[in-house]
Amino acid sequence: MVKKSIKVAVAVLAPIAVLGTCAAVMQAANADPVALQPRVSLAGTVLPKLAQSTRLGDVPADKQLSVAVSMTPSNAKELDAFVKQVSDPRSPNYGKYLTPEQFTARYGASQNQLDQVTTYLKQKGLTVESVSANHLVVDATGPASAMEQTFGSKLSTRRDAKSGQEYYANDSALSLPGNLASAVSDVAGLDNHRKLTHPPVQQRAVRGVTPANLNGAYDVKGLNATGAGQQVAVFELDAFQQQNIDAYDKQFGLTPPKPVVKKVDGGVALGEGQTEVELDIEAIQAIAPKANLTVFEGPNSSRGVIDTYAAIVNSKIPVVSISWGGPEEAGSQADLQAQDTLYKQAAAQGQSLFAASGDSGSDDIGNGGTSVDFPASDPFVTGTGGTHLVVSAQNARTSETGWDGSGGGNSKLFAAPDYQANLGSKVRMVPDIAADADPATGLAVFSKGQFGVVGGTSAAAPQWAGFTALYNQLAKAAGKPNLGFANPALYKLSGTAALHDITSGSNGAFTATKGYDRVTGLGSFDAAKFVQAMLGN
Repeated sequence: MVKKSIKVAVAVLAPIAVLGTCAAVMQAANADPVALQPRVSLAGTVLPKLAQSTRLGDVPADKQLSVAVSMTPSNAKELDAFVKQVSDPRSPNYGKYLTPEQFTARYGASQNQLDQVTTYLKQKGLTVESVSANHLVVDATGPASAMEQTFGSKLSTRRDAKSGQEYYANDSALSLPGNLASAVSDVAGLDNHRKLTHPPVQQRAVRGVTPANLNGAYDVKGLNATGAGQQVAVFELDAFQQQNIDAYDKQFGLTPPKPVVKKVDGGVALGEGQTEVELDIEAIQAIAPKANLTVFEGPNSSRGVIDTYAAIVNSKIPVVSISWGGPEEAGSQADLQAQDTLYKQAAAQGQSLFAASGDSGSDDIGNGGTSVDFPASDPFVTGTGGTHLVVSAQNARTSETGWDGSGGGNSKLFAAPDYQANLGSKVRMVPDIAADADPATGLAVFSKGQFGVVGGTSAAAPQWAGFTALYNQLAKAAGKPNLGFANPALYKLSGTAALHDITSGSNGAFTATKGYDRVTGLGSFDAAKFVQAMLGN
């Protein structure tokens, strides 16, 4: 039998108190006072759909699992206040971003907290593999039996009653001793139920929206910028072939730097998501052909996702394109909250995160109701919806309407953030902005040895990432800060010429209209007018 490796990320909060020195207590605990403390459950660590599955049996005791233990940041309220100030163009602290090292010093778990968590994991028979640079993630591996003892829950194999999917998961909420539980926010890796998806739609046709079309339609041609000297990170759960990127560049006369690959947790083999990765790279190069791209490739697992995001936010790369996601309801709330902490770190550091809002319209989960995609629904991420873009033979933007597949609606997890407070909703609404995504007007992409037309909001997110690289280049030349967490600035531009307001089209439950809407958000960008509004040049 081949043993599978599952990894867990643990989040740390407050320092762990030391118990008294009663001789009887110390002898029973064998010098491990934490072991005697009552166990406390970790909120949100049970899969939402566990009740609709059939328990098939126990996970074999010797099965090797890997987890990422996520630590809760220190001074969480202070972090929220800092992000608000540093991201608001009207604040005197706008653009005064932290470096990853400064973030770790202010908001990472303390060394004492990390030592207590890692010591406990080792005492329970787990191998601690690494501690992330931001002091927010501890990776560990070990047999299922040790995981059960460490985190206080049986692990079982299951079958989903609706989809038929077979998976493993913890039977009950995870728990840890005493104050240790207050230091940990999540343990990712004890289930393999949720896989993130990449739903680009491909048609076998040579003609698609070209770099020249995009540069004309979105007024990129009005900028004297190529992205030279700028960096963009691409979040990926699959790999790509450089020869396909080279063929795309040759076809359109582009000479970009070769993308750099960073493998996380060993990386991932080339798979069905190859076209997604190549779409992302080519879409960014179409708009910012001289930007330096770093492709972060990690496994499509709950630990792999946490570790890949941690690597990105610790990288100092100021722009991030994300085309992978899934319904909010599909994952444990603890996993999503652990990711939310990493997105806050990105905002504090001035990193712009653009995430596809999904390609299933207003019904992201596909149950006939309304639901939205995560991480686009996270308040510290810029959710990117889709449009149907028509471009003339002269590369002019003829028309642009909402695409019926554009993911959008109301979050079931997050309250309305400050930048949406005046829109009349008490909950976070998605998307924030949009760009060309309809497969009928999709991008020309070279993948798997041929050109095709690829659509989906996973084409829109990298377009915005490419434009942001151009913006950052011009901002640097003007002595001004990077765009950073974009949403506060974007909503202040609502109704201006910097954004193309999309006023028609529907994604099912919602209709595009004047101003903000849950199909296209605030609209697509006019690059030259956006730069003029923000930088005054």
